[in-house]
Amino acid sequence: MAREGNLQAPTRHPLAWTGADFWDASALEQELERVFEICHGCRRCVSLCNAFPTLFDLIDNSGTMEVDGVDKADYGKVVEHCYLCDLCYQTKCPYVPPHEWNVDFPHLMLRAKAVHFRRHGVPLKARVLSNTTTVGRLASIPVVTEVVNAVNRSAIGRGLLDKVMDVHPEAVVPRYHSKTARRRLRHAQAEGTAQPAGRTQGKVAIFATCYCDVSLPQAVEDLHAVLAHNGIPARMVMQEVCCGMPKLELGDLDSVRAYKEKNIPVLATLAREGHDLVAAIPSCVLMFKQELPLMFPDDADVQLVKRHFFDPFEYLVQRRQAGLLKTDFKNPLGKVAWQAACHQRVQNIGPKTREVLSLVPGTEIISIERCSGHDGTYGVRRATYPIARRIARPVETRVRETEPQHFISDCPMAAAHIAHGLGDAPAAEHPVSLLRHAYGI
Repeated sequence: MAREGNLQAPTRHPLAWTGADFWDASALEQELERVFEICHGCRRCVSLCNAFPTLFDLIDNSGTMEVDGVDKADYGKVVEHCYLCDLCYQTKCPYVPPHEWNVDFPHLMLRAKAVHFRRHGVPLKARVLSNTTTVGRLASIPVVTEVVNAVNRSAIGRGLLDKVMDVHPEAVVPRYHSKTARRRLRHAQAEGTAQPAGRTQGKVAIFATCYCDVSLPQAVEDLHAVLAHNGIPARMVMQEVCCGMPKLELGDLDSVRAYKEKNIPVLATLAREGHDLVAAIPSCVLMFKQELPLMFPDDADVQLVKRHFFDPFEYLVQRRQAGLLKTDFKNPLGKVAWQAACHQRVQNIGPKTREVLSLVPGTEIISIERCSGHDGTYGVRRATYPIARRIARPVETRVRETEPQHFISDCPMAAAHIAHGLGDAPAAEHPVSLLRHAYGI
């Protein structure tokens, strides 16, 4: 087994989705068999998600107990359980590039999803669930908002949602707000510029995200307040659509491109005007920092946006390192259980949320580096909700043992999923909201 290059930092090759080989079903099948063989001989990732146990069960229950004994028609059973969290690539696999075996399990699963989507499509219900921009716009219309929320709270409504949309009756579904984040902050403009620091330019444009805009607008408002308290002019990105992550997870790469063509010109213009770009959901940040740059490596505007997009706490640490982050905290936070979201961990920025919140006197941060199992639709669909609950159980156990005053995750969907398993005791909070509370603003 060659190990040359293993001590080098992992690298990521661009997603070659515009080439004919990417879409060739026979070539895909051969690559799946090759990578599955490597995974079978390693098995380090068995505890990460349900994709690997599914693969290993198929192998162990086959006639040969090797990959060659698995019916290739069953490869799709592995693919459907990968929700592209990227943890296997970033934290477990010893065979990622520059290793000569060149294993990129998440992007292989993405390729398989894309080929299946192009050849067979997906059910209408999956398309609707992943169309977060349209759903959010409709559900945030005044009057409609209250009707949707009332239906989602009722047993009859949840039964209908289960039947029509395949959403598990016990799964957490978003609560919608007619007073969205962009409506709340539509008059906020980034006037002036603060002192540049590190990679930060001194003013911010906030990408609201589909979820936060209509379902957690308070987090966006709190982020704006924290930036303002630190003397950083901030404004909203007023023309935005979905980042594309839900469509990426379906393998609908053409829709990802369509979203990119709407978002990137707006964001690139803001970057050229001196704005840094921030979003309160790690998946959206990852989309602009990693997935779109890998899909469009030759697009100069995509690469520009990548350089100027930040996780909120990554941004604040850049300011702190220059001595520009205020530490005039008024409220201690006590014991805080922090679930490190997968799509934040794989950005390779370190535990910046913990670093900032640990500055608050009278605060203890308990880090929990385990996946929530939610991942958007995976955590709500009838077929996968029980699996998502099982994946979340170790996190829930750790939170209970911690007995914290606060439970947070940078991913609000993961936080809600975990808190639901805890009976909302404690309730889920966004770290940015907790930071605003610490400042007392």
